Amino acid sequence: MPLRTLARRWLFSTLRVGFRLLPLPAVTRDRWRQRFLNSNAHWVVPPAPRGQAASGSDTAWAPRRHAAGRAIGYVPRHRQALPEPLPATLVAFYLPQFHPIPENNAWWGTGFTEWHNVSRALPQFEGHAQPRLPGELGFYDLRLPTVMRQQMQLARDYGIGAFCSYFYWFAGKRLLEQPLQQWLADPGLDLPLCLCWANEDWSRRWDGRADDILIGQQHSAADDLAFIEYVARYLRDPRYLRVDGKPLLLVYRPGLLPDPVATTKRWRDWCRCHEIGEIQLAYVQSFDRADPRALGFDAAVEFPPNNTTLSPITARRNLLNPDFHGDVFDWRELAREATERADPAYPLYPGVNPGWDNEPRRSGRGRVFTHASPRGYRDWLRHAIGTAKRRFASNPLVFINAWNEWAEGAVLEPDTRLGHAWLQATRDALQPELTMPKDQRPCAVIHVWYVEVLDEIAAALQASGIDWRVILTTAPEREGAVHQRVAALGLAAEIAVFENRGRDIRPFLHVANRLLDEGVQVILKLHTKRSTHRQDGEQWRRELLTKLLGPTRAPAIAQAFREQPRLGLVHAEGHRQPLHYYWGANQANVCSLAIRCGIPAPVVEQDQFIAGSMFWVRPCALRTLLDAGIDDNAFEPETGQVDGTLAHAVERLIELTAHAAGQKILSAARVCGLDESAQTYPYARRG
Repeated sequence: MPLRTLARRWLFSTLRVGFRLLPLPAVTRDRWRQRFLNSNAHWVVPPAPRGQAASGSDTAWAPRRHAAGRAIGYVPRHRQALPEPLPATLVAFYLPQFHPIPENNAWWGTGFTEWHNVSRALPQFEGHAQPRLPGELGFYDLRLPTVMRQQMQLARDYGIGAFCSYFYWFAGKRLLEQPLQQWLADPGLDLPLCLCWANEDWSRRWDGRADDILIGQQHSAADDLAFIEYVARYLRDPRYLRVDGKPLLLVYRPGLLPDPVATTKRWRDWCRCHEIGEIQLAYVQSFDRADPRALGFDAAVEFPPNNTTLSPITARRNLLNPDFHGDVFDWRELAREATERADPAYPLYPGVNPGWDNEPRRSGRGRVFTHASPRGYRDWLRHAIGTAKRRFASNPLVFINAWNEWAEGAVLEPDTRLGHAWLQATRDALQPELTMPKDQRPCAVIHVWYVEVLDEIAAALQASGIDWRVILTTAPEREGAVHQRVAALGLAAEIAVFENRGRDIRPFLHVANRLLDEGVQVILKLHTKRSTHRQDGEQWRRELLTKLLGPTRAPAIAQAFREQPRLGLVHAEGHRQPLHYYWGANQANVCSLAIRCGIPAPVVEQDQFIAGSMFWVRPCALRTLLDAGIDDNAFEPETGQVDGTLAHAVERLIELTAHAAGQKILSAARVCGLDESAQTYPYARRG
């Protein structure tokens, strides 16, 4: 690195530390920071490339394939009743950038819209799901009124109460307003809406700083009055979002106003004199963090991930682009910090975020929050709803960043990988939390490839004396035979069909993901194992079935799961083996997958795995694995592999995932109070 760059980085870091130590009020600190960055952005030195070199062809199953296919956790659209009344009004920030305008044609090229950024994105590290592409709504054009109608219907169906649309005003010149004008002109677009004035300069850097200004703000007293007079047409509309009867108007960066107290007074006075009455003013905590009342506002709005300071986890990423200069953070830490934060001494509407990845806007320099998941977002949103009800009992609002920030990875709209999962999580957060599953029976999930073996497993289930819920997974080429055998056995079973990829592992992940959402407490995972590449394959299966499902064992294991909430995994004794004994071609895959799931790397001489992939498990013990959103097409087509596939890596990660969740792992013999003698494992060769 050039000496000049090193010196500049050292000087900037020193100035930043000194600035943070100054005993300044929050308003002053925010204003000084913004002024410095606006006029001295060249001082900010981009970080050096970080992360590890990609591990090569051993992990080609995931990162080298496109990210637009379906993943574990995909949710199709379906109807479901919402509670009445809703516990809070969910307000999603809405970006109207998805249509061409003359100014963007001139600045970025003819026909430019946000979709140009979205579609050019490339993955920068293993597990980086780029490009993220739209699902049901497609690459829409907001010049078409039908698009906004579809968006609003989708939002209503899933519990979104309003959009907060960015409004672009530059001393009377307005950009990207056509969607808002369509809403104003069409009473059929009946989802409530409010405006957020994005009152910063537009530059080429996509980050709000003042280098290379494309169009700038001209804040003044006259501009304040011209602005409020113009937006009054929206504030007067009966569909406009109101708080206690007052139209809600947001400002993105109040610190850029020369005198925000004077500005807000002018707006309030004008509205009182022009038959609008009182208005509710809020500012977005994108850069500012002051008490809103000190700025003339009524409330502030949380805007994660802005104004957060997390430690990057970039160093642990396996880079696909060796010149990646961006930062990677753990989204789960963002959510955790937000839910643990104490209430401030001023009115603050809670905000949540379903993810963030602005790589499409900042190629090779993006700010990426990995490990975001619909379930994690659901939990955060549910907490935020409770917070809003506590802080604003009469009119609780929760803001979501965002509905359609596709180039920043903050999206509720359906995509190709997870479908409607983020919207379903939104709807789930509005429902009362599930305390007891509808079906409290243990669930046996059985993958059926060798149909003739189903008779043996069905007999063992019946002999256990347990009232089972049974789910069979199979491949299309076996579906007919499975239905016939189930009918002949008189077995009450649900049947799910999956392409023959990943053998028993991929179907199990799909089913376990669904059962986790249903509140199922315990699963017995089995499959019609024959291991035809081994002479003792039949013996291997029967030993596993006897130890996991024997008529004296199964009831005791089920009882242990009921009585021990931290019991996460039960394995057949003798079948839990050290990872490094059978590392083989799996080491790179397992380590890469652990990074993808956000769990600690395996300790080779210490960690173990359950051979044979049959076990009892509590679904919540697998949550980090299920939340990783592993692509279906990452599982290799079936060619008779005996090692080194993604399915083998997942098999070796099951126990590591349960450990990371804080769950106990016990042998079936120990649970049943039996002796567990050590023995040489006969069913695999070390290597």
